[in-house]
Amino acid sequence: MSGEWRKQGQGRPRWVLHLQATFWRVLMKLGIFFHKFAPPQPPNPNFTRQVPTTCAGKSGYITLHFYLPPNHKPSDSRPVVINFHGGGFTLGSATDDARWCATVVTECKAVVVSVDYRLAPECPFPTAVEDGVDAVRWVHANAAELGINPNKIALSGFSSGGNMAFTVPIRLYHEQTGFRMETHKEARVELRSSGGHSTASSTTRVDETGIAEEILPKPSVTRDEPVINLACIVPWYPSLDYTRSREQRRATNVRKDQELPAVFTDLFDDSYLHPPNTIALDSPYLSPGVASAELLKNALPETIIMHTCEFDMLLDEGKDFEKRLTQELGKTVHYHMVPGVPHGWDKAPNPLKPTPGVREHYLRACKLMNQVFAE
Repeated sequence: MSGEWRKQGQGRPRWVLHLQATFWRVLMKLGIFFHKFAPPQPPNPNFTRQVPTTCAGKSGYITLHFYLPPNHKPSDSRPVVINFHGGGFTLGSATDDARWCATVVTECKAVVVSVDYRLAPECPFPTAVEDGVDAVRWVHANAAELGINPNKIALSGFSSGGNMAFTVPIRLYHEQTGFRMETHKEARVELRSSGGHSTASSTTRVDETGIAEEILPKPSVTRDEPVINLACIVPWYPSLDYTRSREQRRATNVRKDQELPAVFTDLFDDSYLHPPNTIALDSPYLSPGVASAELLKNALPETIIMHTCEFDMLLDEGKDFEKRLTQELGKTVHYHMVPGVPHGWDKAPNPLKPTPGVREHYLRACKLMNQVFAE
């Protein structure tokens, strides 16, 4: 059925996407449930905080899950790693990466904040990225009571969360400089910077379900808000360039049998890039791999610790971006392609044994983060 809608240049109605996403969310929870039985068993968060959103046009709440080192106190001044889970912006939850969070807590003696950002199709692009900005701003603003060092904030993320590890700093940079790029081909919200403040007019769009949705103006930038400088970012097998079609991406994978099935990638794209044929696919909030050199240089931290997978349709765009970051921009990129594994290899739902190589690569990333935190 989705193929027929695609042939007609239409996306699936949002209610259909919602039903399909709900079905796969249930199955993914079962997979993660079995995955958690493999040793070492992942911990539960120490506590959670629900935070109102301010950056996105669609108001709501996000939940932050906190993983703390033993005997952590508010008087401490620890590094913090803010993590974004994967799932194509459509599936998944903040606790999916609990093993990574536990490794960071143990090896870096850092606080980890894993973010339950809002998912598509209920909240399509660019909501997830803007929720990520809100998470970073809230953690930074509450650093003193959380016992963290506001000058030692790192971001990490897996798959779509790896995309957010790049796009959140870009959106944050624009938020702090009073500028926002259009995310849709036809501007639905007029935005301009005037005297250090953003002004906007709201409008209404009606999707194919007949539901009217108000597009709210972006709040004015608070000029007394401190500038947030990120220490580093740690993306794992990120999606980086949506100007490449899924067909183009799949053609680069040397192991077709290891690909993520189209039933998932179609759902992800139709849900997040909604309404269909309206999204600017080269938006830096979506495709950081094709963002301008000036923007990347200003918005991204100097150190990037990036992992890709050999049998992944996203491998080529990862390698291309690594070259841009190092050769064109002079960033320090610790890049490693994990050999012989598919996309999301570290989340394999095997309850009998841990996936080989995961801990090794997690430890390597933590060692590199510790070097950054020590500076």
